[in-house]
Amino acid sequence: MKVIGLTGGIASGKSTVSNYLRELGAVIIDADIVARDIVEKGQPALDEIVDYFGKEVLKNDGTLNRKYLGAIVFSDPDKLQVLNSITHKRIIERIEEKVDYYRCESNLKAIFIDAALLIERKVYLITDEVWLVTASKEIQIERLMLRDNLSLNEAIERIDSQMCLEQKKQHTDVILDNSKDINFLKEQIKSAYKSVCGGA
Repeated sequence: MKVIGLTGGIASGKSTVSNYLRELGAVIIDADIVARDIVEKGQPALDEIVDYFGKEVLKNDGTLNRKYLGAIVFSDPDKLQVLNSITHKRIIERIEEKVDYYRCESNLKAIFIDAALLIERKVYLITDEVWLVTASKEIQIERLMLRDNLSLNEAIERIDSQMCLEQKKQHTDVILDNSKDINFLKEQIKSAYKSVCGGA
């Protein structure tokens, strides 16, 4: 079984690729879902976050206010590093548990780890190959402002907080170009998926 990392800059269209892979029958481990799970109420990571950032990062019901915390860390690289140090090791452990489960419980030809920070957080080290979704910075900014209702500066801050595209390409085996229409993207996905799993 191949373990394939799927990544891309924020608002590059990675979720679109992930959703289409599901339509093709792929099994996806979504790092965003794992990241949410490990900061749920009662989890050790949430306690550590509150210890460092204060109770202000909690909603009234005691759950994490992700938007409020995001506004703090995306404007302060040091605080983003602290948050990553709290959550990263736990995310990796949970992903590895899921990979091991699929290795033991099924005869899949491939599974995908969908992770925005696949390369930055070295999750790619547990994969066999990496697929990178790309789009121009202008397209990313436009999509991000629309999707998350952000100002231009907020959108640029979030994009600039991530590793640049050229650095990501150094660790990439397959590039999926999402600068045109959806059909152009889907043809690339189908071709790459067929080369790994056979059929599409």
